[in-house]
Amino acid sequence: MTAWRVALTFDLEHPDRPSVPGVTERLLDTLDGVGIAATLFVQGRWAEAYPATARRIGTTGHLVGSHSHYHARLPLLTDAGLAEDLHAAEIAIRESVGADPRPWFRCPFGAGADDARVLSAIATAGYRDIGWDVDGEDWQIGRTAAALEADITAGSIRHGDGAIVLLHGWPSPTAQALPGIVARLRDQGAVFVRVDELFAA
Repeated sequence: MTAWRVALTFDLEHPDRPSVPGVTERLLDTLDGVGIAATLFVQGRWAEAYPATARRIGTTGHLVGSHSHYHARLPLLTDAGLAEDLHAAEIAIRESVGADPRPWFRCPFGAGADDARVLSAIATAGYRDIGWDVDGEDWQIGRTAAALEADITAGSIRHGDGAIVLLHGWPSPTAQALPGIVARLRDQGAVFVRVDELFAA
């Protein structure tokens, strides 16, 4: 069986749906247990609010990117607001996580990924926006771990080599589904890589 690459990415942010504490820590435990270095896009304010978890991220081999500071829809911000948000996030992530998030960035909600003004501001700040190929929509209320596992597995297989998977750090079903996602994709020949490994070439 030919090996093919999958990049698991997690947006670590303040939840905008009902959630329970400790999910991000469970995800990190699982990733450590299965030997996977993922890519974690960290919201600056989240890093400030959870410094112990943020610091753990910086010491476990995961790739760290920025997910903005306020998690606003970036096209709504002025030019000055964009620059301030990007800078504030970088400072917060550096101080809390202990890692430089540049050049990796993900627009909150994906908003701005096709906006020339937003992309220019991101590039000026030293970043490149990273989207995704497979979205499990784990943020939806009522989403089950079984459905999430099935959808991420099928979507990754359908995309094939280089699939970037979008997950979040706060939904409980994500923590429940992650071991099964990893096992099923490995059974199909997938190897897990960080986003920087996909773009190394």
